[in-house]
Amino acid sequence: MALTCEHASQRMPEPWEWPAADHWLVGTHWAYDIGAAELVRELVEEVGGVAVLSRFTRLLADPNRPEGSPTLFRTAADGHAVELNRGLSEAERERRLERLWRPYHRAVDEAVAGSRSAVALSVHTFTPVYEGAQRRLEVGVLFDREQELARALGDALAAEGLWVELNEPYSGKEGLIYAIDRHARAHGRRAVELEVRQDLAVDDFFRARLVRTVARWLTSLCA
Repeated sequence: MALTCEHASQRMPEPWEWPAADHWLVGTHWAYDIGAAELVRELVEEVGGVAVLSRFTRLLADPNRPEGSPTLFRTAADGHAVELNRGLSEAERERRLERLWRPYHRAVDEAVAGSRSAVALSVHTFTPVYEGAQRRLEVGVLFDREQELARALGDALAAEGLWVELNEPYSGKEGLIYAIDRHARAHGRRAVELEVRQDLAVDDFFRARLVRTVARWLTSLCA
């Protein structure tokens, strides 16, 4: 099994530093997916395989966006400018791609290529309040081509009493499962992405329940 977590960390590796004007972003969903890394680590403990987790904040370069995407280097958050990405030169863009974004994708490609599982899973989390709107959905299952697979995972989660929807709160058909889908396609695998509400992802009881359910579903695919 190959699992990935594109927004696992808010780490700002050297030589980059948080600008003073961006300190408010530290610890927020803009910097990373809160609770996602814990979910991935616990899942891989249950099902085995390999997990690839990013080690840099998504604000430096978003691994879940293709090169050339207008949101690869986010310039605004909650209506405020992201100083870290103000007026980036082409040289700085290339430095971040070469030092961070491309090595991450090489690692994912190797993990998917080396996996014997037909399914590759990416794990993300979403904020319960986005731009003032309350999100009550508990878990989303995102897909592009693999609707049947996504529905099967969604059904397994719903059977445990979870509020689940497909392609919510984002849609995989709009390129928002870019990383896992890219590498799964390259190696003939099937890709889905899990989105978990952040206040639930950091709840030990909920996370344990979710991990058990997803692990059981993943294991059943290999039976």
